[in-house]
Amino acid sequence: MRQPIGVSELARVTQIPKSSVQRCLVTLQQAGWLRVVDRAHARWGVTMKVLAIGLRGAGEQDLRDLAVPVIKRLAAETDETVQLGLRDGADYVIVATQDSTQVVRVFLEVGTRVPLRATSAGAAIMSRLEPAEVDELLEHDLKEFAQSPVPSSDELREEIARSARRGYALNVSGWFRPHVASIASAITDPSGRPIAGLTLSVPQMRYDEAREEALAQLVVTAADEIGKLISSA
Repeated sequence: MRQPIGVSELARVTQIPKSSVQRCLVTLQQAGWLRVVDRAHARWGVTMKVLAIGLRGAGEQDLRDLAVPVIKRLAAETDETVQLGLRDGADYVIVATQDSTQVVRVFLEVGTRVPLRATSAGAAIMSRLEPAEVDELLEHDLKEFAQSPVPSSDELREEIARSARRGYALNVSGWFRPHVASIASAITDPSGRPIAGLTLSVPQMRYDEAREEALAQLVVTAADEIGKLISSA
């Protein structure tokens, strides 16, 4: 079923009273399985926890296992660091990385959790979300993160719009990791909903704007391949 979904539609599909559906949704939310993705219209979606179990159940592999061969290939093609992250509500969690072999390289530990809106992958993911959900994510400005500036809501909306037009998000030393350039693309589930992001991270000293489109195409292609693997798992 397509997400997000409201109580009335769930009640209609399951033929369960709305009051009972609402109680079930709240219980599952408290257990970490569901989250409200559109407060204005009371619409719900699943969390990263459900995604991981669903992929294991379908293909006996989690997202990381499915994506690792693609991540390694992208890192080899570019000789730059590649990171895979999952959206978890308003956060972005790094679940896999493949480091560059170069002496100067970008490093980010697996398990790192950052605000979705402080990453290029977050902009890529939000470019595939419904406007109401983006509004909720941008409701509160982050004044500072990790001693570095992050975009204001207006600036981020502009980057989200650019990301939607070109198919990828770009950040050149402007967000929470100074001196790093990153190109990111969203990874979608079978319904087309963005659930994860793939990022190519390059030290700014080595970043060449003339290569942006070529590198971006490699990232987008890899992200699309991972999405297809999820669909077939």
